[in-house]
Amino acid sequence: MGGGAAAAGKTLRPGLWPGKRRPAIGDRVMAQYDLAIRGGTVASAFGVIRCDIGVKDGRVAALAEAINDATTIVDASGLLVLPGGVDSHCHIEQPEANGSVHEESFISASTSAFAGGTTSVVCFTQQFKGGGVLDMHRAYRARAATGMLDVALHQIISDPTDVVMNDEVPQLVADGVRSLKVFLTYEPLHLNDEQYLRVLATARRHGCLVTVHCENYDAINWRAQALLAAGMTAPKYHAWSRPPVVEREATHRAIALAEMVDQPIQVFHVSCAEAAEEIARAQARGVKVWGETCPQYFALTAEDMARPGFEGAKFMCSPAPRDTAEHARVWGMIQRGTLDVISSDHCGYSYGGSLGKKQNGDGANFDVVPNGIPGLAARLPLLFSEGVSKGRIGIEEFVRLSSTNAAKLMGLYPKKGAIAPGSDADIVLWDAGKRVTLTNALMQHAIDYTPYEGTEVTGWPVVTFRRGVMVMRDGVVQAEPGTGQYLPRAPYPMVAPRGVLANGFDAAPVL
Repeated sequence: MGGGAAAAGKTLRPGLWPGKRRPAIGDRVMAQYDLAIRGGTVASAFGVIRCDIGVKDGRVAALAEAINDATTIVDASGLLVLPGGVDSHCHIEQPEANGSVHEESFISASTSAFAGGTTSVVCFTQQFKGGGVLDMHRAYRARAATGMLDVALHQIISDPTDVVMNDEVPQLVADGVRSLKVFLTYEPLHLNDEQYLRVLATARRHGCLVTVHCENYDAINWRAQALLAAGMTAPKYHAWSRPPVVEREATHRAIALAEMVDQPIQVFHVSCAEAAEEIARAQARGVKVWGETCPQYFALTAEDMARPGFEGAKFMCSPAPRDTAEHARVWGMIQRGTLDVISSDHCGYSYGGSLGKKQNGDGANFDVVPNGIPGLAARLPLLFSEGVSKGRIGIEEFVRLSSTNAAKLMGLYPKKGAIAPGSDADIVLWDAGKRVTLTNALMQHAIDYTPYEGTEVTGWPVVTFRRGVMVMRDGVVQAEPGTGQYLPRAPYPMVAPRGVLANGFDAAPVL
């Protein structure tokens, strides 16, 4: 093999980017690898080792004690080398029923994601009541192709008609969609129990996962109307309208109906231990149910929505952030393994503008303020800082929560979520000791604020590779629009039914 790091040429920045090596006399003209990442500490979901990584044709080709023969050599000494983040819950450039489109484009979202160490996302194709899903899927897939991220898709089902369930969903599955998203709250997206059962049965027939937003629609509306009638209209009352009990009840119901159909589900954005306990009880029975949470449920509180004036609207999402005592309970559920995926639920609305939080007026009633907060770039730094840096979780668990578990559950593993021979070379060089104060500018998204403004984190991504190409260095994103890839998903055993049915009767083929 050719010369080592000493032959790599001038170092542009010590410890980070030594540049391209020049072949010495006796070297092969073609290097064995396109890229070698040398001297770093490689962390996976299964352990931490000191090794070099060789990359060829966009994939990890080798892990070895020393890899010297590469066209480009990166010195990662003193840095963690991690799999690129997989964010399985992102709303990006998503159309709305009124004809508007979310401000966050796939180009701006890609920039923000790379800046935060995420390389792959799973986004949502919308369905509007009275309409189908196939044309929306095709149009949205074309939108996703404009960006730089690698993208898989969930399909939202808000109107499970015969045509959609029997004719269009099979075509979506053939195009690589393997997860159906349902809402048990929100107008006009929510499904009643009968409609939810139909989605579960359809998913079971076609080998899809069902992901669920669990809050009780009627209870929230009843309580919200009472609050508004009492003159309690400010953003802080958003949390009052949807206390933990409405999330717990809906989680219990969502799991019970899925258990009856024998259909695996993931409960999205769990905000409290009450809901997580329902998941844990079902898991103890052997039910295939997984729980996800987000940084807002250990980094924000309901008190943020009580900030002066209309400022609290910046922190409104659903379920609502709870209190600091709940943060500890959520961490307990993460440590227990009940909540095993940390997503961003990135759903950015600017504070101002016609599409933002103030779209219905500065001081609008809480029930007409758009729900959602931006979080693509902040997800990994917040999880690392609050988890690893503060001793709540180890580095292996960080990798599982931020990348590997989501890749497995979404049917993307080991292509994504791993640093292993054959995996895509989605790799992040991480400075575990770097202290950064979060600002909106650092987020590099299209939204005019971050709810984490002023938060100090310890641990920060300094270089991001997507399929072996450097797409971010020191916060400067340099990927080209249109270079992302669509990630079709084939059948995978993790979301296969258990074969446990009440009385042995399978209603799914009949519905």
